Amino acid sequence: MQDVVVIEDAAAAAASLDPLRARLLRELATPSSAAGLAAKVGLPRQKVNYHLRSLEEHGLVTLVEERRKGNVMERVLQATAAAYVISPAALAVVQPDPGHLRDRFSAYWLLALASRMVREVGRLIAGAAAARKQLATFAVDGEIAFASAAARAAFAEELGAEVARLAAKYHDAAAPGARRHRLVVALHPSLTEDAGPAENTADKEIQP
Repeated sequence: MQDVVVIEDAAAAAASLDPLRARLLRELATPSSAAGLAAKVGLPRQKVNYHLRSLEEHGLVTLVEERRKGNVMERVLQATAAAYVISPAALAVVQPDPGHLRDRFSAYWLLALASRMVREVGRLIAGAAAARKQLATFAVDGEIAFASAAARAAFAEELGAEVARLAAKYHDAAAPGARRHRLVVALHPSLTEDAGPAENTADKEIQP
């Protein structure tokens, strides 16, 4: 079982979004049979079997073992991952394209970049898993409180300049065996779980 699988197929995405099938995927973090799952979700085994077949067809669950139970051969299944993310590629014709808008201060561009990251890293993970190789990635996550919008703007300016300096220092496309890496730096307000949309997006100062 992988930690995370990125779903690119639209039909597989639709299957995973069904509430009952999503619950079955969660329960199948631990291997189980249709009979065992039926007892947990309170549905007939035949109905659970129907949904399991769909999940298996889309590669979301896999057969772990078959064992005889009386006159019946019981199939034990497990989810292919502990968690799933649906790639924008599942909506190929309407997925966001970062190339259409390059505005460092646009939330829509940030979202397009994040969508591309899900799509690209998902494919890289799948390829690395198939090749049984490690994938070289790096991420930083944290929070910073700004005293004002002006301080935030100054931070963004300094951060951009420092990233550009480091990129220029280490970028060497002519080096033998050089491999390009995608670099994305993002900054956005932190969500407050108990606050409404207005409180989450409100700014103390409005900049021109």
